[in-house]
Amino acid sequence: MRIVFATQNKGKIAEIRDILGSDGYEVLSMGELGLCSEAEETGETFSENAEIKAREIHDRLREQGEVSDTIVMADDSGFCIDALSGAPGVYSARFMGHDTPYELKNAALLEQMKDVPEGQRGASFVCAICAVFPDGSAAFTEGRLRGEVAHESKGSEGFGYDPIFYLPEYGKTTAELGNDFKNSVSHRSQALHKMSELIKNRIGA
Repeated sequence: MRIVFATQNKGKIAEIRDILGSDGYEVLSMGELGLCSEAEETGETFSENAEIKAREIHDRLREQGEVSDTIVMADDSGFCIDALSGAPGVYSARFMGHDTPYELKNAALLEQMKDVPEGQRGASFVCAICAVFPDGSAAFTEGRLRGEVAHESKGSEGFGYDPIFYLPEYGKTTAELGNDFKNSVSHRSQALHKMSELIKNRIGA
């Protein structure tokens, strides 16, 4: 059984291989199969967007007759701020435009949160993963890392919203903690471990 993940992000596929590859699956990115995604993320939830991306690649592999031993996966993730009714949420990557530097996105969010007091600055990184099995059925898992919106941007080891996502138990933002640590507790790591167990139960591995 092989797993094809709808990503071309080398860092992401390395993390996926660390978790799912250890279960004995061959893990490939869509790019390694010469595929790229043209799917529009029109879903209203992370799970819906993950399924849109996974089904696009599943359908293209099915047209090539290559899904009999293949599970296609995709993820969608974002930054959800309680005081902003969950925004930017599913629009995290598109917030202020796809090409807007995250330094500016983070500054805009900090400005929106400047008058929000302690105790009301809760936020989450959320990741949903969809797996489409050879028969076309789908399964979903979700991971969620809770923290707070920092009062200022700190750290240079993360990316995206990491510099303004503060973990009180460590007294640092995820950009200060570094990628190795972050990946061990991340929302994606949680969702991947759950998916690993789900697949084992599903196919009897």
